[in-house]
Amino acid sequence: MAHRKWSRYPRAPFYLFVSPWVLGFLALTAVPLAYAFVISLTNFDGSSPRWRWVGFRNYVELFGDGSAWAALIRTIAYTALAVPLSVAGSLGLATLLNRRLKAVGLWRTIFFLPSVVPVVATAILWKLVLNRDAGILNTLLGAVGIDRISWLGDPAAFYSLILLTLWGLGGGMVIMLAALQGVPPELEEAAIVDGAGRWRVFRHVTLPMISPVVFFQIATGVIASLQIIVQPLLLAETNNISTIAAVPESTHVYMVQVYEEYFLRNRFGYGSAMLWVFFLVILVFTLLVQRSTRSWVYYEVDGDADR
Repeated sequence: MAHRKWSRYPRAPFYLFVSPWVLGFLALTAVPLAYAFVISLTNFDGSSPRWRWVGFRNYVELFGDGSAWAALIRTIAYTALAVPLSVAGSLGLATLLNRRLKAVGLWRTIFFLPSVVPVVATAILWKLVLNRDAGILNTLLGAVGIDRISWLGDPAAFYSLILLTLWGLGGGMVIMLAALQGVPPELEEAAIVDGAGRWRVFRHVTLPMISPVVFFQIATGVIASLQIIVQPLLLAETNNISTIAAVPESTHVYMVQVYEEYFLRNRFGYGSAMLWVFFLVILVFTLLVQRSTRSWVYYEVDGDADR
């Protein structure tokens, strides 16, 4: 008797349902990645047909490129500062607005609104606020006797970029608020009955219960922060986004360096090599964050029990 292989669901509907994602992944991710890798092995300048294979020469040059390494270190420093502040800030706001307050819906809307404003409009707004000569911030500082500060120049531009990032805390606040409202109140009440203070309840009950959401915020925040490019370009003291030279050194992050190689120096091959190396760097950081979850993320479902 022939053995028939067991299958829970028919195969045709399965492949039909997953085909849009598979086709999208191949067309928008796999093929561009492969194309960029091929370009990284050439000296292609973006337009000239006179390009040739250079093998891994672009990668060898990249490992000796001090400007690229400096930009990468600045990017990591920005990520190390922006992500914890963003996660802590959004969690703090969500905790404050998870209480019975008057007009709590209005407060939540006010804090959420900045996150839905387009990044270009937000950058232009803060560029006006931080302008050295006509910005409102220096005007207020001048009223209390503090000299004007060049917020859009070195070294303050780095902190201005952090400030611009934190302006959009509302998006993370909404996610944290949803997580906090999913914590069973009887757990916190039981801890209070046992004599735990508010901080111990938050540290040992609330935070573990929302730790999967915190992990999501950290992982997506790290990936987004490492790839930041538009905000540094828009905060530069120039009216022309293509003027890379106007970007201060403190905000000359890795993706700005890649932009410079592509569109200022027309080195598409070298820029593609930079992107491929950066892809591996982001992958390593993501795996490190994922690896750390075993010690601090709590899941109500025991994954080992299903195996």
